[in-house]
Amino acid sequence: MGKTAAVLYARVSSKDQEQEGYSIPAQLKLLKEYARKEGLEVVREFIDVETAKQAGRMSFAEMVKHVSDKPSVKALLVEKTDRLYRNFRDYVTVDDLMQQGLAVHLVKEGEVLSKDARSHQKFIHGIKVLLAKNYVDNLSEETRKGMQEKAEQGVYPSVAPLGYLNVQCGDRRFIQPDPKLSPLICKLFEWYASGNYSLLEVTRKVNAEGLAYRRSGAKVHKSIVAKILHNPIYYGDFIWKERLYRGTHEPIITKGLFDQVQAIFEQREGRRTRFQTYHWAFQGLVSCGHCGCAMVAERKKGRYTYYHCTGHKGRCGEKYVKEAELSRQFGEALLVLQLDPEVLAWLKEALHASMKDERDYHTEAIQKLQHDYQRLQERLDALYVDKLDGKVEETTYLRLSERWRGEQEDLRRTLERHEKANRSYVDLGVQLLELASNAHTLYEQQPMLERRRLLNYAFSNCTWKEGRLTVTFRQPFDILADTNLAYQNRKATNGSADGLSEIWLPLYDEFRTFLNNSPEAEFLANSLAELVPA
Repeated sequence: MGKTAAVLYARVSSKDQEQEGYSIPAQLKLLKEYARKEGLEVVREFIDVETAKQAGRMSFAEMVKHVSDKPSVKALLVEKTDRLYRNFRDYVTVDDLMQQGLAVHLVKEGEVLSKDARSHQKFIHGIKVLLAKNYVDNLSEETRKGMQEKAEQGVYPSVAPLGYLNVQCGDRRFIQPDPKLSPLICKLFEWYASGNYSLLEVTRKVNAEGLAYRRSGAKVHKSIVAKILHNPIYYGDFIWKERLYRGTHEPIITKGLFDQVQAIFEQREGRRTRFQTYHWAFQGLVSCGHCGCAMVAERKKGRYTYYHCTGHKGRCGEKYVKEAELSRQFGEALLVLQLDPEVLAWLKEALHASMKDERDYHTEAIQKLQHDYQRLQERLDALYVDKLDGKVEETTYLRLSERWRGEQEDLRRTLERHEKANRSYVDLGVQLLELASNAHTLYEQQPMLERRRLLNYAFSNCTWKEGRLTVTFRQPFDILADTNLAYQNRKATNGSADGLSEIWLPLYDEFRTFLNNSPEAEFLANSLAELVPA
């Protein structure tokens, strides 16, 4: 007679065991030696490397199918009970194979199970299956408890999302921004917050910039981009088990930018959508000065674009206007931002002169904020120890930790503003002044559809009435436009450019306040800089 055909099955319960290289080789060596001694012929080896609760053991499923398809296989060799079973379903599956004539050899336990095994032997084996199941359940429960504890301490307890990396420092595991991908995540939020791009457009832009999954290198789908833009983890909070926690990780964006993105989503979800044959340069930017209805575009003769009032409130007497005329008057409105060379030089000098005072102010503020933040962290650490020791009830711990982490979050956001202002206060101010002064030139250099982007940054509400366009500037262009208009009027009246300090000093103070307090200042400067031709 020939040797009995057998298969081997080996399993480890973590990637670490596989990488260390001792568990699988040790199992295979034991099983092969046993097969040699028992006169069994090993025809296949099946190996699984995974966590104890991870679904879908591929090799186990392949082994079951192989044994079912090959009646000649009469023996299954495995190290011990907990290497073979992960749950009761596995036990039932193997028991079915035994009823078909398979013998299961539990080598380390010295047991051979088959349909002819004694009832006492099956009973003892059943107990071992229960113990193995209890071990898996207990391991899973302890893992969940550990992850919950991490979340309550503000540490994100799972795999880092796109833009972050999992980092191990000693026995502490946390997430930190991915130096390669986090700048792209920031760009993604900024692009969408501008209101100039659809979700599909920002997906294409960020994929073109190199955003991709770390392991596969695959591009990111639009649905994933939407999830990223809705995920609070990027400004410092995170959701775990349907609850929002204040994280201790470094944010990639500000809370202000995140809120701006959510506002864009809400605005767009509230709109009626319909198919459009053309993309209009100025639709949605201008309303009728007579009745307040929107001015909408219409194509005539396949090549001429006109804008007219929708007339939703009744017949309106406002006449059609050509797109070219609207474009001309928008460009004319931007001219008011164009500064005289001596004015631009004076404002730059004033910004540089104030740099030392500003740095001293921000440095002092940063030191105080860091001290307050550390004091709260010491309180949280002590509170957590008291909770573990049973000195503080769970409800008290949750209430106090939530409040103190909220205070930490407020401090962190304020600290972020001071640090950013301390780093880029003067450069940012100079960049914005130069871009604003050159806004008309930049506008004239852009194609018609691209002009809309610049107008979105400069204007908020625009109306058309009786052939004239009236615009409202956004901050900080509003104070710049008003001051420059007053200066030019005075210059035309007096015939000189005297009084720079008298006229421009109030603007300088307001402009400096905007740079210090508005989280959108840097985003605005970067967005305008993208319009500058290479």
